[in-house]
Amino acid sequence: MSDTPATPSPKLSEVAGNGLWSNNPALVQLLGLCPLLAVTSTVVNALGLGLATLLVLVGSNTIVSLIRHQVGDAVRLPAFVLIIAAFVTCTELLMKAYAYELFEILGIFIPLIVTNCAILGRAEAFASKQPVQLAMWDGLMMGLGFLLVLLLLGGIRELFGSGTLFANMQLLLGSNATSWTLQPFGDSYSFLVLILPPGAFLITGLLIAGKNAIDLRREARRKAQRATVAKGSKRVRTTGHIA
Repeated sequence: MSDTPATPSPKLSEVAGNGLWSNNPALVQLLGLCPLLAVTSTVVNALGLGLATLLVLVGSNTIVSLIRHQVGDAVRLPAFVLIIAAFVTCTELLMKAYAYELFEILGIFIPLIVTNCAILGRAEAFASKQPVQLAMWDGLMMGLGFLLVLLLLGGIRELFGSGTLFANMQLLLGSNATSWTLQPFGDSYSFLVLILPPGAFLITGLLIAGKNAIDLRREARRKAQRATVAKGSKRVRTTGHIA
């Protein structure tokens, strides 16, 4: 039995805010950057990897929370890794069955989800200390936060690198998505740097800088509001006498 002390449960809104913005796995924790930088040259690649990571996060968080009182500290991390590996295997088999061509493109980065520190970190830091509902919600929000960054990065790199958007979406969404491809810059446009890993580093750095700038602006606005309230407050003197 684990002797880990109970941790106060956060609100659902706090968990959502952490996963989507203030503690985003890609932009704040800077975890899982290897697949993020390697396969986000197109939207379909980013969507495939993001959905796979989301599924593993939700599933592993749920099971870790369910068994949190039955797993001792000595085997905690090995047990968590086995749970994550099981969900990665299920995800891999699903992709082989329904999106095999996309699975071939993503290659080794699907099995490597097992080693994604963002997933193991959430299992250890959150799911192992919280009830099932919160653990599932945390996995969903962290997965969505990671997925949104992947999609944004993949969309920017595909659009300004290859000159297309939503190309090859049929690899994941079926033949109905074949006609989704957009070419706003014409057929001959190409900017090779953004397609290669250096372009991924550049765009990721700009996304992180943009988020930090927004956070600083929001914090400055809050400080200004607090200063205005403090300046407008009045001191009340109490005499102790009742008229």
